[in-house]
Amino acid sequence: MFLYAYVDILNFFTPGVIQDILKGKVFEFGLSQTFSTTALTLVAIPILMVVLSMTLPAQANRITNLTVASLYVPVTAFNAVGESWLYFYGLGIVLELILLGLVVRYAWTWPRTARSATVAASPDRGTVRAQQQA
Repeated sequence: MFLYAYVDILNFFTPGVIQDILKGKVFEFGLSQTFSTTALTLVAIPILMVVLSMTLPAQANRITNLTVASLYVPVTAFNAVGESWLYFYGLGIVLELILLGLVVRYAWTWPRTARSATVAASPDRGTVRAQQQA
């Protein structure tokens, strides 16, 4: 989420970007309420995913992370289209794609259900047996 925001913020220092924004244009898009709402949505989804990853049940969490991360791969790759500062955008895109790949990998390998708190907090059998023999 921070990479999406900081790449966009640092892009303001690219020559000509501010002038285009003042003319009402971002990349090939005209500035409008639709553009701003779409941009806000694209940034809000990763922010919401932080909260959802902590609150959703395991199965819903797994499906949501797989879906959202998979949808963000082409969105991220699109950012390279038509850019002249390829090193800058290339680094941002590579880092974003690595992180999206990790999200997909971890979501794919997550357990199908959450371990119960009592199982996670209970001592192992060896510890119980040692305590019983003492």
